[in-house]
Amino acid sequence: MLIYSFLLALVLVAGVPYFLFRMATSGRYRAGLASRLGFVPAALRERVASIRVERRGGGGRRPLTWVHAVSVGEVLAAARLIEEIRTGEFNRERPGMVFAVSTTTEAGQRLARERLIGCAIFYFPLDFKFVVRRYLRLLEPELVVLMESELWPRLISECAVEEIPVAVVNARISDRSFPRYMMLKALWRPLLEKVTIFLAQSDETARRLERMGAPRIETTGNIKYDANLAKETTLVTNLRLRIQGDAALIVCGSTLEGEEAMILDAWPGIVAAYPKALLVIAPRHPERFDQVALLLKERGFLALRGTTFARARVPVQQGTIFLLDTIGDLAALYRLATVAFVGGSLVSAGGHNPLEPAQAGVPVLIGPSYENFREIVEAMLANDGIAIVDKEHLGPALLGLLRSREKAHAMGSRGRELSAAQSGATARTALALLRLLPPRTDVRSGEGGQIRAAASDEVSESDNGAAAL
Repeated sequence: MLIYSFLLALVLVAGVPYFLFRMATSGRYRAGLASRLGFVPAALRERVASIRVERRGGGGRRPLTWVHAVSVGEVLAAARLIEEIRTGEFNRERPGMVFAVSTTTEAGQRLARERLIGCAIFYFPLDFKFVVRRYLRLLEPELVVLMESELWPRLISECAVEEIPVAVVNARISDRSFPRYMMLKALWRPLLEKVTIFLAQSDETARRLERMGAPRIETTGNIKYDANLAKETTLVTNLRLRIQGDAALIVCGSTLEGEEAMILDAWPGIVAAYPKALLVIAPRHPERFDQVALLLKERGFLALRGTTFARARVPVQQGTIFLLDTIGDLAALYRLATVAFVGGSLVSAGGHNPLEPAQAGVPVLIGPSYENFREIVEAMLANDGIAIVDKEHLGPALLGLLRSREKAHAMGSRGRELSAAQSGATARTALALLRLLPPRTDVRSGEGGQIRAAASDEVSESDNGAAAL
């Protein structure tokens, strides 16, 4: 751990010039910096104290779970898990649980504040001993939950010292990461042994964790199969009402740099052959919204932007390009789609989750780089609920699904059926977490009686606390 802390400090020191430049040019690198360095915001202290107050009976404190979710995908999975814990069998056994949720990215932070009402939301601190201890002293968690592949050595080690159970939930080891883990197996094994349990997405991930030296593994399935169909947002309602005629909507979601240009290369041919088409481009990272808007302008395309759409009050004509430069609307927008393309896959980035459009019954296209979601994509391929395309065939594949609505509907239905058939992982995960905790006793009477706290006694949404990164 000393070597790890030294190397982490060395990386940070070496990166000071870069970070100073980025802080000078981008607010997202300045905001929240103090809290990451260990200066716990007063607003977070007040928030934690508020949500832990026992609302019925007085005198006690609700038990708290710390959940760490890196960005948007992990926050969505965490939200589903927290909902299950609050309302399912977990709540009957352990009523009154409250949550503190940390994120790493700005997009994850914003979505967490929007979706996780009643939770304390903050940025994940730097993984140094003195910083981690400050947050553990504040939160006093009886359980720490790390989403997917977040293995932070110092946090895990300090939890082991304090005898706080640590669960890695929805655990996955990607094709890209596994060889690197195996090269450093001797270093990783002592850390993995400190994790109370790994709850794996798939049997393949469970086998990889076993080979890496993790001693306690259980396959509970992929929580993302259980994600609820997103409710229609105000922006999506406005878009639906203002689309003219019987337009067909192509939604290209979670795109990365380079992919928008590939999509725009294909667009003129699509709209020429199918004039009713509309195109939505939803970049993955908010900091690229203006960059993509500039690309559209340079290519000579006139585009509507989500942030100005409500004020513009203009109809959406066939052939329009819509730039989705908002957070939290993409999942709902898939419900309007005729066909969807999931980004991060035409470039070598490992792809993004294809389940959101599949759950809406939308036929899904994805590029050849999908290793981050291999199990999901391969299951959908086996069920003929997704198609893999390269950049040369993206346009023809989209056009083919637009022209053959029967084929598109059948493909979307198969994807939705697969998602429904794989459900149940969230409940299994919640029950596995329940087994990690001792029976809760009544802290007021000291006689071991069960607390009958009401988990539904929510308090108002938190102040910003740690400002958006």
